[in-house]
Amino acid sequence: MRVDTVYENARFLTGTGESVALAVLNGRIVALDDDAVALSAKRRVDLGGSVVVPGFHDAHNHMAWFGMALDDVPLSHCRGVDEVYDAVARRAAETPPGGWIIGSGYDQNKLVGGHPTRQGLDRAAPGHLVRLKHTSGHMTVVSSAVLERLDLANVPVGGDVVRDEDGSPTGLLREQAQLLLRPLTYPTPVETVVRGLDRASERYLAEGITSVQEAGIGGGLVGETPAELAAYQLARDRGVLRVRSTVMVAASVLHDLDSGAGFGLDLGMRTGFGDEWLRIGAMKLFADGSLIGRTCAMHEPFAGEPDNVGYFQVPEDEIARTIGAAHRAGWQIATHAIGDRAITVVLDAYEAALKADPRPDHRHRIEHCAVLRPEELKRLASLRLIASPQGRFVNEIGDGMRAALGPDREPWCYRLKSLLDAGCVLPASSDRPVVEGAPLLALADMVRRKTASGVVLGPDERLTPAEALRAYTYGSAYAAFAEKDLGTLEPGKLADFAVLSADPTDESTLDSIHVVATAVGGDIVYERS
Repeated sequence: MRVDTVYENARFLTGTGESVALAVLNGRIVALDDDAVALSAKRRVDLGGSVVVPGFHDAHNHMAWFGMALDDVPLSHCRGVDEVYDAVARRAAETPPGGWIIGSGYDQNKLVGGHPTRQGLDRAAPGHLVRLKHTSGHMTVVSSAVLERLDLANVPVGGDVVRDEDGSPTGLLREQAQLLLRPLTYPTPVETVVRGLDRASERYLAEGITSVQEAGIGGGLVGETPAELAAYQLARDRGVLRVRSTVMVAASVLHDLDSGAGFGLDLGMRTGFGDEWLRIGAMKLFADGSLIGRTCAMHEPFAGEPDNVGYFQVPEDEIARTIGAAHRAGWQIATHAIGDRAITVVLDAYEAALKADPRPDHRHRIEHCAVLRPEELKRLASLRLIASPQGRFVNEIGDGMRAALGPDREPWCYRLKSLLDAGCVLPASSDRPVVEGAPLLALADMVRRKTASGVVLGPDERLTPAEALRAYTYGSAYAAFAEKDLGTLEPGKLADFAVLSADPTDESTLDSIHVVATAVGGDIVYERS
């Protein structure tokens, strides 16, 4: 047999062992080690002693949102609200009067002065429409010119318009109240989404990411357009969807189908439809809000706010109905639940659905699963659910999470090791653009769990480097029903891999390691210059 390429002179950490060579034919691995070396090949590539791992797989990200936000006013670096206003003013100076100024990435927990206000935005950008997106995506601040255009008398259930002591809106819209902006901003043009996917996936390849799961398209808070799947297809047709993508469909898009076809998309499409480049994944449902925004549903109040236990984005009984209908129709379900009360309600809904209609390999998920009580951890494991936490959160927003929870609940926050010890398969993800999404940064945070201030958040939840790597490769592939094709480097699987400068399972390398090259389908698609 003559193969396309043999890659050699490297340490291949395959996920099941180690190898010294890898052979590729038609985009898939056909041999390893001496079997690969012995094959005739059109091309032989010497990797110069590098370390090769399966391509990183981000199990929960927002690729289109990230790519489009590259044009926004960047606010994540701001340390005070006056810096935010200065950044807005600079953009206003180059924006025609009446135009939009969009900023993203601010975190009130890191800002001296807290949330920006409409009055501050009015002073910074008079005569402009201003919208600043919180880093969590669960709230946004707008200027007076925008507020005047909103139907504030009809705030959607599951959100609120924050008001000051005089009852006047501050400009802050939380959770579902952000949908008030839809008449002004929705839908996003398909071409804009395609450009975002192009820019995002180019960055992903430079970070060793070869596959992702997009956490919500088509509707809801994170959907860009009802035609969002068409944008992905168009990006693929043009060759600018550079990473394999599994897209979660917003629950609001699903509906009852005729002819007994259950609950889903038109034509009966559901989880699994597609191919190795673009597939429909889980149904995405939002149960509650944000931990750092203090809007997620909690059993007990947030630290320092005795009257605030957060809230649900949809009525509790609707959560159970939607999960039951989607489960009966054969969907995988991914439910956003951050607060411990939301997790309890979601676990109840999954348990009821599975009792009524048993399905052994459902792989239903709880996205984030941020505040997980010990008793609920046991329930989650017994139901064979997948929790999808984000290791990078501990570094970038961990101090804000600690402040929201207080010391007694810190051990329950974004658990990792406990999930493995309970027998769960652990995926890894970024929730980008909420935080920086490079997997090598996340691996270090999953191992060390240090916040920006240097506090170790939940020391018992630290992973070994090998466990972190497996989560970002095999664990994420498993969470997408893709482990037959992705997650390890074995004969028969897709030849997607990252070439690294050092061994990521050696903790001493985590501060200096970088991506040398990335391959998708056996072809090198990124090389570090």
